[in-house]
Amino acid sequence: MQRTHNRSEASRLDSERHLHPYTHPRKIEADGPVVISGGDGIWVVDEDGNRYMEGLAGLWCASLGFSERRLADAAYRQMLELPFYHSFAGRVPEVTARLAAKLMDWSPLPFARVLFANSGSESNDAAFKLVHYYNNAKGRPRKKKIIARDRSYHGSTAVASAMSGLSAARKVFELDIPGIVRISCPHYYAYGLPGETIEQFSDRLVEELEQTILREGPETVAAFIAEPVIGGGGVVIPPPGYYDGIQAILRKYDILFIADEVISGFGRLGEAFGSTVFGLKPDMITVAKMLSAAYAPISALYLSEDIYETIKQGSDTVGVFGHGFTYSGHPVAAAVALETLRIYEDDGILDHVRRVAPRFQDGLQALSDHPLVGDVRGMGLIGAIELAEQPALRKPFAPEKGVGAYFLGRALANGLILRAVPGDIITFAPPLIINEAEIDDLMSRVRLSLDETSSWLRQQA
Repeated sequence: MQRTHNRSEASRLDSERHLHPYTHPRKIEADGPVVISGGDGIWVVDEDGNRYMEGLAGLWCASLGFSERRLADAAYRQMLELPFYHSFAGRVPEVTARLAAKLMDWSPLPFARVLFANSGSESNDAAFKLVHYYNNAKGRPRKKKIIARDRSYHGSTAVASAMSGLSAARKVFELDIPGIVRISCPHYYAYGLPGETIEQFSDRLVEELEQTILREGPETVAAFIAEPVIGGGGVVIPPPGYYDGIQAILRKYDILFIADEVISGFGRLGEAFGSTVFGLKPDMITVAKMLSAAYAPISALYLSEDIYETIKQGSDTVGVFGHGFTYSGHPVAAAVALETLRIYEDDGILDHVRRVAPRFQDGLQALSDHPLVGDVRGMGLIGAIELAEQPALRKPFAPEKGVGAYFLGRALANGLILRAVPGDIITFAPPLIINEAEIDDLMSRVRLSLDETSSWLRQQA
């Protein structure tokens, strides 16, 4: 299937005026963007009329696809009723108050409050600030360091980028902020030692956390931040026993646990939260993306009772809790998020994910026989295939070969949008509404694109 693409006026203007996130500027200048003009279910349509299956739900977020009328109607009604109001100085939009209560109904643990923002980046940034606030209010001004992991992704604000373990988020920006300490990524395929079992690998990483805390000084280490499943770093599924060991160490040294559920929250893994899947008991949880099915920008930070009570004590010293954004809990975004949660409940979306996830995971595993595929992993409706030059030896392709990028180009030509991350890792996270026939279609397009990539590689040899 060959996709047509003509440089339109929109494409030309964009390539001359728009600096794209996470895109090489030279590529946009040379080729122009693919201009998306419409959407229907799990499909998007470009300005030339080409249809693409969205295999990453946009950016892990369009859980209900691209044509859910109930969400459009909710936004429209709220626009007519109250298009904006803030939550500062003791005031709040009614719909924002209702959303806060509804989020508590969904909470995996008995949290005390939620703090709204506009993106996962902002909520992770707020979590960083509250770690400082919390320990200052408790009279522990030295206890400020945050431990994060290699290959993690926590957002694009300055602090969220600094906590992230991806070089593109930090390197040229020089965002190695003091007080952020990094430990290993729990990716056994990439980092397991020769002869090391997955159980030994897990034990080694738990021991690394404890030794890092002891090296830094337990009195200086305040929090650990982790995605239940690492998303942007390549869909890394933690090994069995990993989180049990990690949480025991955190409790031992009185260290807060921040669970970044920006990707995993609201059904991606087959449960409402990844914390439930892995038995996590975090002190804070950040959510965004599928909170509103991506129809409006909104995020939230769940706070434990202890953190909330400490915030109250700290506010006594200055008379106010000095944090927030103009658009925190914006009523239109709150209305869309509230309706999203109702749709999840009304339509049994989590049950649907649990029904179709085995088909999705079986489809991914069937790709493991392809000569380009070194590793396949996933759970629920998230997954990845890691391409390799010599799969049996776990030997990756040289980055300069651009194998992952070539595969993405073939997938696009075959009507499928996916994403590659460093290491030629192809990531999958389709809208939660995908059905089994669409899953089979997606996997057929992937295999075709892999075959075409193999042919290209043979021509390069």
